[in-house]
Amino acid sequence: MKTIEVNGRRYGWPEAPTVVVCIDGSEPDYIEQAVKAGVAPYLARITAQCSDLRADCVVPSFTNPNNLSIVTGQPPSVHGISGNYFLDPDTGEEVMMNDAKFLRAPTIFQAFQKEGAKIAIVTAKDKLRGLLGHGLTFGEGGAICFSSEKSDQATLAANGIEGAVEMVGMPVPDVYSAELSEFVFAAGVKLMESRRPDIMYLSTTDYIQHKHAPGTEGANAFYAMMDGYLAQLDAMGAVIALTADHGMNAKHGADGAPTVIYLQDKLDEWLGAGVARVILPITDPYVVHHGALGSFATIYVPDSAAVGDRLRALDGIDYIEPKAKACADFELPEDRVGDLVVVSGKGVVMGTKESEHDLSGLEVPLRSHGGISEQKVPLTFNRVIDGLEAGRRLRNFDAFDIALNYAQAAVAAAE
Repeated sequence: MKTIEVNGRRYGWPEAPTVVVCIDGSEPDYIEQAVKAGVAPYLARITAQCSDLRADCVVPSFTNPNNLSIVTGQPPSVHGISGNYFLDPDTGEEVMMNDAKFLRAPTIFQAFQKEGAKIAIVTAKDKLRGLLGHGLTFGEGGAICFSSEKSDQATLAANGIEGAVEMVGMPVPDVYSAELSEFVFAAGVKLMESRRPDIMYLSTTDYIQHKHAPGTEGANAFYAMMDGYLAQLDAMGAVIALTADHGMNAKHGADGAPTVIYLQDKLDEWLGAGVARVILPITDPYVVHHGALGSFATIYVPDSAAVGDRLRALDGIDYIEPKAKACADFELPEDRVGDLVVVSGKGVVMGTKESEHDLSGLEVPLRSHGGISEQKVPLTFNRVIDGLEAGRRLRNFDAFDIALNYAQAAVAAAE
């Protein structure tokens, strides 16, 4: 079998089209509850008859670091994307980590395209498109990479496709809607029918998971929608791997109010204004459904030991360690993390100053992510996976490894 080496890992050439799906915010219970409710017959079949595994995502359990881990096969210590948002040490400014200049490793897509593979990537939010498509060649016969959010702006030169909206047959969805993710799946089916890519990556948005708990009507309707599209991809002979960038948990009290520790307010009270600086890596352009409140924070502060001791005494803090230990524990790049890393508990989020978080857009009690409590995610395949090492710690960024090196072997055996 032909193999390709990327970032120190070797991947087999896809004998059948391989589709890896990142279901944003998909706590394993979402799939389990949809199956239990009888609304997801395809997922019921593959979880019962194929391989339904569990894996750990990257912490911080946010979108950008995990998507980039999945598509590079390595943690942030290798690819460099430590969050959605960080303090750029070169400028001292807080910036989004959307620019491909922050990426330190090639993607699996780049390596396979160089060897002649047909690549297709569809992401819900445009914030990921530049990172996922970095290094790819577009134009006639090149890779395809576009977002639902800006599908009407896709061009052959920049995205490898034009007329994406017409191809899919759906209007451009609102960024805060289930349709933003449905567009991704619908596009995946159309591309498999028309282009039959060797490798396809589909990445959704967690709008539904932020609003609806597993087993609720809204959540089950979303997974029922997804189920139908996955069944179509399966029927076209695709090897499918399902995973998630992170899980999701309720972060509110019995009264429905968010359970928040405002770290910058605390530090300003203790140390004086301007002494410490809190960075929330959850921050991105789409804050309506989470108010930029998550369970992971990093702090730049001169006396980190003393501050760490005081923070440890707060209820709701699960983990606080200096940079070196935290980066070793979570496989993060030290130059993109503050002096302290703080992780809050399952039902708790952290903010900067209370006055800086606009929660007026929260239509339902807060559900969010970012911590260790959101680390467990599904890793499900539509093939029986044999030969995995006993005791191996599975990660969401093993999705391509297992799909290309193990599931493809199941395809060959079946033939």
